[in-house]
Amino acid sequence: MNKISIIIPIFNEVNAVEPLLAHLDNTISKTISYEIIMVDGGSTDGSQKKVKQHPNVLLIVSKKGRAKQLNAGAKVATANILYFLHCDSFPPKYFDLHILEEVRRENKAGCFRMKFDYAHPVLLVSQWFTRINHISCRGGDQSLFVTKELFTEIGGYNEKFIIYEDNEIIKKLYDKKHFIVIPKYIITSARKYRKNGVWRLQYHFTVIHLKRRLGHSAESMLQYYKKKIK
Repeated sequence: MNKISIIIPIFNEVNAVEPLLAHLDNTISKTISYEIIMVDGGSTDGSQKKVKQHPNVLLIVSKKGRAKQLNAGAKVATANILYFLHCDSFPPKYFDLHILEEVRRENKAGCFRMKFDYAHPVLLVSQWFTRINHISCRGGDQSLFVTKELFTEIGGYNEKFIIYEDNEIIKKLYDKKHFIVIPKYIITSARKYRKNGVWRLQYHFTVIHLKRRLGHSAESMLQYYKKKIK
């Protein structure tokens, strides 16, 4: 049976819940089975109450940390295809059918190309590279689909990583040679860039990538992130 579990981690995202769920309802094909699982990391702003207003959405609560939340969502998922989505990223029309088509082609994991909702020159360049199927062009804002079988095989998300968890799991998927970039666009919020400044944030993200390539620990990268990024 083909079914998709859409797994969304949230933490104090009361204003993001409604727009995303409305978008999913308008863009999913509704021709194949699906479920929406929101995993809350202990919000205090009313996010859980907002989710509970949608009876078709399963709300679960886990320890805070996106890797922990995503693993918790995968654990309760009933579908054979998992689709991990950030709460400020909006997938393309009929995204479920595009994902299913790739799985039927034996592409067991992948993402969409990405565009930001802010036309800054740096971001325009950055988003252009998301069309290239190379690990250096990947990130969590592009979303991620993976068969549950493959997700289990690679051990899911590494919960040692409070940040950079997306890059770590994507590396494992590239190592398995099961990654495809679907030529449709997911639209992602540039809110963190607006808050920190585009050039400044891009610089700090580059430093974090370099730290990982140089063998820095998850804790080292997290401390840098907390110190430099709002």
